[in-house]
Amino acid sequence: MDFGKIKEAAQGYEQAMTRFLRDLIAIPSESCEEEGVIRRCAQEMEALGFDKVEIDPMGNCLGWMGTGSKIMAFDGHIDTVGIGNIVNWTDDPYKGWEDDTRIYGRGGSDQEGGVVSAVYGAKIMKDLGLIPEDTSILVTATVQEEDCDGLCWQYIHNELGITPEFVISTEPTDGGIYRGHRGRMEIRVDVHGVSCHGSAPERGDNAIYKMSDILQDVRALNENGCGPEDEVKGLVKMLEPEFNPDWEDARFLGRGTITVSQIFYTSPSRCAVADSCAVSLDRRMTAGETWESCLEEIRALPSVKKYGDDVKVSMYMYDRPAWTGLVYPTECYFPTWINKETAPHVQALSDAHKALYGETRQGEPDAMSKRQRPLIDKWTFSTNGVSIQGRYGIPCVGFGPGAESQAHAPNEITWKSDLVRCAAVYAAVPGLYKK
Repeated sequence: MDFGKIKEAAQGYEQAMTRFLRDLIAIPSESCEEEGVIRRCAQEMEALGFDKVEIDPMGNCLGWMGTGSKIMAFDGHIDTVGIGNIVNWTDDPYKGWEDDTRIYGRGGSDQEGGVVSAVYGAKIMKDLGLIPEDTSILVTATVQEEDCDGLCWQYIHNELGITPEFVISTEPTDGGIYRGHRGRMEIRVDVHGVSCHGSAPERGDNAIYKMSDILQDVRALNENGCGPEDEVKGLVKMLEPEFNPDWEDARFLGRGTITVSQIFYTSPSRCAVADSCAVSLDRRMTAGETWESCLEEIRALPSVKKYGDDVKVSMYMYDRPAWTGLVYPTECYFPTWINKETAPHVQALSDAHKALYGETRQGEPDAMSKRQRPLIDKWTFSTNGVSIQGRYGIPCVGFGPGAESQAHAPNEITWKSDLVRCAAVYAAVPGLYKK
């Protein structure tokens, strides 16, 4: 394999990748509203000579190179979060701008840039004859990740019957190769009360007061230790062999966390006792935790047990229609996943990076906040890997342009050199993979 030619080819596509990414940024594409960006991705794939381009019933764009039976896939979601408060942006987040090294605008790092690099990585594979005869390359531009990470791959795997040999997630990795991340789930706690006139609150049963007790225990769960003096054992316990046989993986990924993300109530009026209260909990899960264990952890809190049948702990469901109108319901459970550093798909990506760019992370000077860390690392946030490997056991590994710190932030930027470098590394991987 001529690595010099791969680098030269990727560098030669820098302007084309920049143009393509700026086109994607210019099309607003929040979750369930991605049609314009999906069609633009299909247009680019067709113009670059992909062997087959299709848009599935959920609205994902699938581009194929090669005709072999073994599938190597490159996944990137093209939906974005909104822009938030526009006063926090110095420039139009959809018009954007570019300078010699950077591209500005919503979605550049999270994570339309990854799709751009994957599309051109596949083009380089075809240009240089790098696709093995027994292999097909699949590039997926997927939808609804920001709303429900992994839902797109539930559809691709279950309904389209696609099971790749492995998948490279092109989510931003700050120049690193990421072999896993914590999972997450969305929990709801409902508390029942009885309303009465606010002038005589003792006649009722205030649901908000009950919830306040529960929230103190939730907070303790997040902050406590795991010693005998702790009635509520903190989530840090999962880092200890006494509580978790997967403690080594948990220490690599980091402990789980929990936080209250929303609160709701009902009351007849501002002059009445509240007769219900509910909260949403964002629960991040480390190795060794499951949705059952996380729900049971809340049900076992002293205050939840105290209020008995007046408390219901449940998991959210997601059933929002895709831009095509398809509804594909699922539980709001997104499993943890992790690989050994020696796994063949991780090694193929690592070997490609080392052959092309060496053994340390690369990046522009203003992109170096995490780029002093080891080359092999993990994400802080969640990706479509929760379904790809977390649900279905399809090996997954991450390498993508951009920075985690830019995700969901105002004044989002990504770096042109990252686009080039990722496209080159992607192009080299199929020829280096040894199952």
